[in-house]
Amino acid sequence: MGREIERKFLLRNDDWRGAPGRHLRQGYLSRGDGTTVRVRVADPDAWLTIKGPTVGAARDEYEYAIPLADAQELLDRYCLPPLIEKFRHRVEHRGLTWEIDEFLGENAGLVLAEVELDDEHQPVPLPPWVGDEVTGDPRYYNASLATHPFSRWSDA
Repeated sequence: MGREIERKFLLRNDDWRGAPGRHLRQGYLSRGDGTTVRVRVADPDAWLTIKGPTVGAARDEYEYAIPLADAQELLDRYCLPPLIEKFRHRVEHRGLTWEIDEFLGENAGLVLAEVELDDEHQPVPLPPWVGDEVTGDPRYYNASLATHPFSRWSDA
């Protein structure tokens, strides 16, 4: 069984910048009851991912490489709108790889840092550019951002 353990943070500043980014486009074939079926393209690669409900910082995850043409067709014809588009940057800090997502489109202005862990209790040395943790806040889940984009959040 696949298992994903990740923590998610807002960013304090732009001191992480300088790492190259990769454009990702993703959409959801299904998102309900905490389970999602996602299609993701990062040319020339593509994946189909099934994720179970999140419990703490962990959830079941099954990810499979699929042909790029199939993924693009799934995104264009079958994924629920809107799609998520973002640039993903990878930054190394004290033995951990941080993935920093700069969202585009209706989620423009949102920048999140994620770090995948081997164990939920693994210590995480925070880089100086990391701000508040939002791991347990469902608003920051990509599937939620597809239905309730950042640009539509109220200040309240």
